[in-house]
Amino acid sequence: MSGDTDHDTDHDTDHDTDHDTVVTHDTGHHRYEILIDGTVVGRAEYVDDHEQRIFHHTEVDPELSGRGLASTLVRFALDDTRAAGKRIVPVCPYVRRWVSTHQGYADILDPVTPDAVAAVRRGSR
Repeated sequence: MSGDTDHDTDHDTDHDTDHDTVVTHDTGHHRYEILIDGTVVGRAEYVDDHEQRIFHHTEVDPELSGRGLASTLVRFALDDTRAAGKRIVPVCPYVRRWVSTHQGYADILDPVTPDAVAAVRRGSR
């Protein structure tokens, strides 16, 4: 990755391989990234709108599907969002499904509203 960015990182081991899995927060590009052996293999993109972090897109390389990478990525992103004192708005369908099965985030979860969708449109230009 290039440019001046602030990165929070978390290291984990991919359960299917012996490869090093790292999750980073690329604040300059408003996304969290999951890397395997230094290669970005997935991302969760967001827009900050005041006290809310609005997650609007999450993807992991299709050939790595089924390894739990998206879950690892989203957990890190939501934990980091909590630590930053922000609330979560799950516009992204994957994040919405994930928080529905991980009740530990209900206290910082806000509903998707037309204002949140408009913030994504403004922030994604």
